[in-house]
Amino acid sequence: MAAAGEFALPETTIADIHAAFRAGALTARALVESYLDRIEAYDRNGPAINSIVSVNPAALDDAARLDAAFERDGPVGKLHGIPVIVKDQADVAGMPTTMGSVLFRDHHPGRDCFVASRLRQAGAILIAKSTLGEMGAGDTHGSLFGSTRNVYDLDRTAGGSSGGSGAAVSANFAAVAIGQEGFASIRRPAAWNGVVGMRPTAGLVSRGGVYAGWPMINGSLGPMCRTVADAARLLDVMVGYDPADPVTARGVGQVPESYAAGLDADGLKGARIGILRQPMGFASEPESGDFARVDAVFSRAVEDLAACGADIVDPVSVPDLVELLATRVNDRAEEDASFREYVSGLADPPFSSRDEAMASPLFAETSRGVRVRWAADAGAEAHRAFLAARERLMTNLLAVMADHRLDAIVHKAVEHQPTLIEDGVNPPFVDQKGAPWLNTFVIFVPSIVVPGGFTSDGLPAGITFLGRGYDDARMIRYAHAYEQATRHRRPPASAP
Repeated sequence: MAAAGEFALPETTIADIHAAFRAGALTARALVESYLDRIEAYDRNGPAINSIVSVNPAALDDAARLDAAFERDGPVGKLHGIPVIVKDQADVAGMPTTMGSVLFRDHHPGRDCFVASRLRQAGAILIAKSTLGEMGAGDTHGSLFGSTRNVYDLDRTAGGSSGGSGAAVSANFAAVAIGQEGFASIRRPAAWNGVVGMRPTAGLVSRGGVYAGWPMINGSLGPMCRTVADAARLLDVMVGYDPADPVTARGVGQVPESYAAGLDADGLKGARIGILRQPMGFASEPESGDFARVDAVFSRAVEDLAACGADIVDPVSVPDLVELLATRVNDRAEEDASFREYVSGLADPPFSSRDEAMASPLFAETSRGVRVRWAADAGAEAHRAFLAARERLMTNLLAVMADHRLDAIVHKAVEHQPTLIEDGVNPPFVDQKGAPWLNTFVIFVPSIVVPGGFTSDGLPAGITFLGRGYDDARMIRYAHAYEQATRHRRPPASAP
């Protein structure tokens, strides 16, 4: 078989790779070697994007094993030979899970999380672990690695907390990547790095073996890819019931035979789409020029949706949206329980509780975001108010969709352009600016981001398709149709 040097690696898709395997033009080992070369050239050196925490030392051996299986019996599964980057918040056997923190620098869980196991069974190659907002929070800065750069402007943040996955897949360091979202942690870095990112409806994808999982329910692993089709193919493998994550019981009976099978380039024709223009992003400044530049891209995207045959209802508004979102608080007891649940599955956890981690001398070295968040305690009354607001906002959202007979709501993926790294790690400590978190407030709805174009500053912006609970397949179909009609994805010059 030919080496990957004869294969057009940048911007390749799962379908392209599988076609090359079948044609004898590519091996999995050659493909992995080429991606590792790109990581060395552009992540470790050159622009030093700094999106990869660690490379899987077994990746080449895994690829060789898959090549032998292919020669003998054909493809192992739906993702045969596909290199996948995993956010370093999810356990992968043979690799550390650091959470980007000195607290977990030497943490080797020795297990696959539920999703990693499913990826392996489907023939995927888990090639590397990506950087993240330390301990899964905020833009991608961490005491273990520093800051991850935005691939379109190296002085700006990649977003977060899945910034490493967003930057890495945009820079073509793997075919696809996995992120994790608890606030806007998949969708913001997806938009800011010009890729597709999806946070599925809670309950479809297990967080077993993933930090910040059960009993918390707002977070979810999700695909981050250069195309919607690849995101759908990845999600097909990721979904499934896992007794270790009880929230996945809600997803039983809610999964179609295949998300990828529903892709349709004409999928927006006749769809009734509500345009949500209400500013709702974290720390957004609607009167600023930065906001206006993103808004201009969004307005063009709405025109494109209409050109795709969608029936546009513009605008729609959700009653009390901003006021209800403002009630969001973290439940300290729930986060403590989630920490204990994660480490309870480890043979030799570095800490048995968050209190023990905070008592460590290493805690003083963690990023400001971790120290502030872990010290916060809103109290039981504030948390009860948040839970009541969450139910009320879900009802308000569904009522708007029912009243206008909407199939989906579209809003800005992020309401501001990527912010400067310098302003994130120093005063004024800008973090998560403009991030809408409607989906992870109401939790049980799907949300997918697709590139929507570039601002006048040459920075990517995206649009979000949000739907009713477990209507993930429909949102994927709409995002695919928009993507195919507009083709806004543009590979970054920083990693040619």
